Amino acid sequence: MLTAELLTDLKAILPEERIMMDSNPGHYFGNGGQCHVFPVSEEEISAVLKYANDHRKKVAIEGGGTKRGFGGLTKACDILLSLANYKGIVEHTAGDMTLTVKAGTTFKEIQDYLKPYKQRIALDPALPELATIGGIIAANESGPKRLGYGSARDAVIGLRIVYPDGSVIRTGGKVVKNVAGYDMNKLFIGAMGTLGVVSEVTVKLRPIAKFESLILISFPNGSDEEIRQFVIRLLDSTMEPVSLELLNPSLSARLIGRKHNTVAISLEDVESSVYYQEHYIKSIKPADTDLQVLQQSAARAFWDQFYAIAPNGTRTPDGNSTEAAVKIGVVNLDVLNVIKESVLLQESYNLKIEAHGGFGHGLCHINLSGGSEDVVAAIDQLRDYVSNLSGYVVVKHLPFALRQQVDVWGGKPSYFFLLEGIKEKIDPNRVLNPNRFVGGI
Repeated sequence: MLTAELLTDLKAILPEERIMMDSNPGHYFGNGGQCHVFPVSEEEISAVLKYANDHRKKVAIEGGGTKRGFGGLTKACDILLSLANYKGIVEHTAGDMTLTVKAGTTFKEIQDYLKPYKQRIALDPALPELATIGGIIAANESGPKRLGYGSARDAVIGLRIVYPDGSVIRTGGKVVKNVAGYDMNKLFIGAMGTLGVVSEVTVKLRPIAKFESLILISFPNGSDEEIRQFVIRLLDSTMEPVSLELLNPSLSARLIGRKHNTVAISLEDVESSVYYQEHYIKSIKPADTDLQVLQQSAARAFWDQFYAIAPNGTRTPDGNSTEAAVKIGVVNLDVLNVIKESVLLQESYNLKIEAHGGFGHGLCHINLSGGSEDVVAAIDQLRDYVSNLSGYVVVKHLPFALRQQVDVWGGKPSYFFLLEGIKEKIDPNRVLNPNRFVGGI
């Protein structure tokens, strides 16, 4: 009865063809909704949220659905607000190298639009064909090239946000040099949609690199210390790699057919600069390593394959297998210890573990696949191990049932009262993405 009333109310806001009842709202990954709505304008987003706030309805937000398994202890909200149909370029100022785009536009659609202008957004999220720019911003998503590109916090210069009560605010601006007041963009980047719905995103652009190269150095006999010394020497040099990523043997075997620790060094610049850096790296690599150089389309093909492997909310594993993804932050050289631990975990549990971590920024990503009990035990062991390194662990992808057992965010930080206070001011009725963020926010 309540669902029928909800449907009737929503039909007064949106055309019937953009409202869908979910006969099975208890999705494998949770974060679903009794009614799915597909707005095509900011006004419609605002109207849906105002209705939900006035009637104390809970709203889950979704773009491409890749992050459905990321956080959240709610099986199904009243409304699932999908931004899949809210897409398109709003404004592109090629001379100023800025772009404003609607939140439901996929990352690949944006990059394809920019390609004729020889411009790009300098981010490298997983699953670019599915991931929307709004979801990337909400989750502060980045990849190995964060070393050279920075994160979403560095790329975004302006946002339009629809608050839970339906009001619309704008943060930042549409020029690169925003100098006045607080940088409110950062309040919403990484907040998992708990403070407002990202409607539009304005980003600064970069030119597409003139030349791209990827150096893959595998260490079949190398000790951890040998890898460490090589990386230190490279970091202490004047070279400017865009990525300096360590792949564990399982991931290396999948991507390049070598079951050894492999360092992936990405270079992007003019051709002469790339060749100079290639020559330097070849000159300092240990003698007993295997080296492979991929250039241009071959390098891009490697990264396309790399970005497609992450577990995500659009894919349910076959049989009794469970997929999980863990993000870990440590001091940059401790990445080597985390990747080593991933190998030991694979030997201790009946799991397939593919892992990589960046020596330049200290972020590691561990993908686990196997029985649910082994997955949970491995995550617990990882969390204990990383705590001894003074790092943090966030579980980025996990089925809803297992999120009842595992604290995705790893407990409340000391500054949690600030997060809670902001949520209370902006969303006192707890309308948006309930229990999706740290501490049940």
